[in-house]
Formats: sequence, C-alpha cells, structure tokens
Amino acid sequence: MSTPVELYLDLMKKSLLNLIYADLEQEITTTSQEHMPRGKARLVGLDWPEQAHTMVGLKRLNAVQRCVEDVLRSGVHGDLIETGVWRGGTAIFMRALLKAYADESRTVWVADSFQGCPPPDTEKYPQDAGLDLYKYSELAIPRAQVEANFMRYDLLDAQVRFLEGWFKDTLPGAPIDSLAVMRLDGDLYESTTDALSALYPKLSPGGYVIIDDYGAIDACRQAVHDYRQAHGIRDEIVRVDWTGAYWKKSA
Repeated sequence: MSTPVELYLDLMKKSLLNLIYADLEQEITTTSQEHMPRGKARLVGLDWPEQAHTMVGLKRLNAVQRCVEDVLRSGVHGDLIETGVWRGGTAIFMRALLKAYADESRTVWVADSFQGCPPPDTEKYPQDAGLDLYKYSELAIPRAQVEANFMRYDLLDAQVRFLEGWFKDTLPGAPIDSLAVMRLDGDLYESTTDALSALYPKLSPGGYVIIDDYGAIDACRQAVHDYRQAHGIRDEIVRVDWTGAYWKKSA
C-alpha cells in the first residue's frame, strides 16, 4: 500500500505533467518528428505541452525524485537548484519533495533569465552555432508566471529563492553555500558551462548533477564532457531517457 508521501508525490507528478486532464489519446507529432499519442509523448518528454508546467516527462521527474530522496536519506549537505526552469514545474517538484519529507533546512533556487535562451555567442563558443533557441518565444516565461505556478501548489515560500538573469551574471555571485542537487537545463554549450563552472565546486560529495539536454543537444553534451575532462571527473554518467542524464559526485 502506498504511503501518504508516495501518494502526494505521485499526484504532484501527474499534475505537473497534466496527465490527469489532458487529451492523452490524441495523436501528435513530437519534437523528434515522431507520431504517437500525446500521453506516450508526455511520459518521455517529447512534446511542448500547452498547459503542463513541465515538459521533461515522467522518467526525468522520477530521476529527480530518486536523486533528491537519496541526498535527504544520506544527509548530503546543501540546497537544490534548477538552472533553466521554463514554467517552473521541475523546481516546483523539488520544493514538493522537501515539503513531503518535512525538510525545512534547504532552499530551492530557481535560476532563469525569464526571457528565454540567450543568442549564441559563436565567437566565444563556436559549439553553439545554429542553436537559435532565443527565437522561440515559447521558452520565454515571465518570472511572475513561474511564481504563480508555485502558488498554485501552495509551494511559494521562504524556501524558494529566485536568481533572475543570464547565468554568467547571476550564478558566480549567487549566495549559495553548498548544493546537494543541481539540475541544469540551459541547452547551450555556454549556458551549461556557466552553470557547471559556478555551481559544481559547491556540490557536496554524494550530491547529484542532472543534465536535461545531454542526449538531445550536441553542444550541451560537449560542454559536459569538456568540463569533466578539464576537472578530472570520472564519475559514471547514468542515462535516464533519450536525453536526460546524471552523475553522483564521489568523495
């Protein structure tokens, strides 16, 4: 029999993904140009939902849950952060996890420009050539809307703090002492590198790095590999689904 905590977290995931009220049998063309029922696409994060508060899919939300539950169970020191939050759904789920387990000591940091992706700086980061994601207005969700989404779940409180602006400007000086889980969803080589450079040194041993676009975007994956090589990181990368991945920081 499921516990109240398990039931709450399961309902949170279904609500954040809009799996309860969506027309899940409708056939759609996915972001990978496949044709499948909306419900199947939503489970693996292959559509841009009109109403759902996250597009990451159930498998990646489950991975976030496993990582957060592990650091809570193991007593790994530090806060939680998501860099690149869209409508806020995954950061909302992080806050729900802290609430479910009555953890009042940690902060969920919500880092985003709230203007979408930056134009690629191909002179400095040629790996980002052709990644014109800044042209997609659907990715530019105002901070006020993200805050309103937190409030819908009664999860906007003192344990949620916002870092508004481009990562290169906000993350290096962010007042974060230590991290237990960092989830990066910046798409670009530049954004991924900025987040890793500013935040990974603050990640406690036993903490997790979650990369949303590891499989989907070559530039993001290359940024991860370049950072790991430069810093001698050999911890195993675990694949979650067609794009998500994570690793656990060794002692």
